[in-house]
Parts: sequence; C-alpha cells; structure tokens
Amino acid sequence: MKLGLYLGYSGATLRLPVEKVQLAERLGYDSVWTAEAYGSDAITPLAYLAAVTTRIRLGTGIMQLAARPPAAAAMAVATLDALAGGDRAIAGLGVSGPQIVEGWYGQPWGRPYWRLRDYVAIMRKVLARKEPVRHEGREISLPYTGPGALGVGKPLSSILHANPRIPIWLGTGTEANVKLTAEVADGWLPLGFVPAAMPLLRPWLEEGFRRAGHGKTWKDFEIQARTQVTVTDDVRGALQLLKPRIALYVGGMGHRDKNFHKDMMIRRGYGDAAARIQELYLAGRKGEAVAAVPDEFCDEGALVGPVGRIRERYRAWADSGITGLTVVAEQPEALALMAELARS
Repeated sequence: MKLGLYLGYSGATLRLPVEKVQLAERLGYDSVWTAEAYGSDAITPLAYLAAVTTRIRLGTGIMQLAARPPAAAAMAVATLDALAGGDRAIAGLGVSGPQIVEGWYGQPWGRPYWRLRDYVAIMRKVLARKEPVRHEGREISLPYTGPGALGVGKPLSSILHANPRIPIWLGTGTEANVKLTAEVADGWLPLGFVPAAMPLLRPWLEEGFRRAGHGKTWKDFEIQARTQVTVTDDVRGALQLLKPRIALYVGGMGHRDKNFHKDMMIRRGYGDAAARIQELYLAGRKGEAVAAVPDEFCDEGALVGPVGRIRERYRAWADSGITGLTVVAEQPEALALMAELARS
C-alpha cells in the first residue's frame, strides 16, 4: 500500500508543516497532497516542498478546473515537476462545485463531464509536445473562436520540454465521472471512499477501462483514498472531532440542490442524516448540524482508536482494491503506525 500525507488548503494563515512532510518522506510515504478552495492555491506549496524533500511525490488533490485554463494547469504542473527533478508531480484535477466555479472564478458551470474530458485531453497534448496544440471540444477548444475572439489564435507548442509522463488523476464521485476517470486518467481520488463502497464502484471503473481500449486494466491505474488517522483510547471523542468538517461539507459546501458531499452521504446509506444536516446548517443551526452527523458514518471513513483497533480496521482498506491511502493525521505516532501497517 502506497501512503500519502494530506495537507489540504490553508486557513486564514498559511503554515506549511515542512517537518511533518520530511518525517513522512523518511517513513517511506509515497506522496504529499495539497488542495485549494478559495484561498491558498494547490501548486505553490508543492513547489516549496520540492526544495526541502528529495523523493516524495507531489500531488494536487485537487486543482480546480475553473481556476486555470488547461494549458495553464499543464504549465504549472510541468514547472513543478522540473523544479522537483522529474517524475515527482501528480496533476490531480476536479471540478469543485457551482457556487465556487461561478461565484469565485466567474466561470460558467457548463457541462462538467465534457469539461473534464476536454481539459485532460488538452493537458496531455501540452505535455506530450508532439505538435502545436489544437483541440475541438464540446466545452473547451483551442484556438478559441467563441464570443469576443479576434479569430487570430495560433496553435502553439510548449517552450518548456515538459515531462510527458506526468500522471493526470481526477477527483470524482458520480457514476458518469468515475467511468470517465477510469477511461482517460492515470489515477483516481475518490470522493468519500470507504472499503464497503468498492462493490458498487468496481463495475463503474471496469466500464471506464473498457471504453479506454488498448487493454487498460487495474494494473494501469492508481486509486488513492483518504482517511483520518488518530491514535487514542477515546474513540467516541475522536469521532466527535471529525463531525464539524463533515457538517460543513454536507450542509454548507454547495448549493441546496447541488452538493456532491451530500450526494455521497446519501449514496452511502445516510440519506435521512444528510437531509437533516443540510437543513440545520443552512438554517444557521450549525451546532445541531454537527450533532446530527452519525458516529457510524464517521467511523466508516476513519481509522481511530487504540493501535489494535486501527490495525484490525486497516485490513479492510488494504484489501479493498485501492493502491494508495492518503493519511490525515497530526500525531507523529499515527504517521509511524500507518507506515508500519503499509509495510506489513
């Protein structure tokens, strides 16, 4: 099992935990992951970390599509990989939600499925540098010929001879987009993955492999799930600490009628709780929304408790079919424990 370390995006101030990343690298962790919402960006912290590490892969989990045209995303990740010495960057991409896409970036929500497909295709053309980039897509085309265009756009090739092997992963959760991920991407950052979900997800992924053609199989694809790890004798207390973030995302991180995190909770069998959390959160009753998050929902997606409990519950993750597990942890002992379990 490959291990990742999750950093996420910053709060009001940016504090990059360099020593924790260096510890993870010494422990044998495969990757470190940043994110972005509407504050700190995902690429810049990884460029800093490239200078203070030597081996660990540098992944964006995720870069938001609306934040950059696909050529700009390819430029950023190619620059990062070159600074890091090559074969270390992972371009993790995702659409975010319509409130951020339209409210923060001023971009149309459009058709995310086709935007993802066009975006990946253009990035691959930029990185491959086989010919000047042309793309006629349903959502994105190069050169641009839409409203406001002068009609003089010129297909170009990257001046930087980028690493053409930079992997492109997608963060997706809906059936159509999971199939698309397996078809066009090198890896998957699943939304809200738990081991029990794999029987539902496996046929979606296999259909994507079939559509890809060229004999694509599981061995050609990485799946990096994510989980909170806390070593403690107080299991219930550790689960309570997970609830505010779940309530925020299920209740408030998205429109009432367009919330991927709520949809994921429903898909996992917690429809009544999801509806109640959103109702309370949007009504400003955030404390009650937090209290409405079921312990069982938290426990399914986390590894918390004494070492023996974590060791026992880790087996389901290791046997689920994922290739990697990104760890969210503050404790050095939690990072060390996961490194031990991954080697076993």
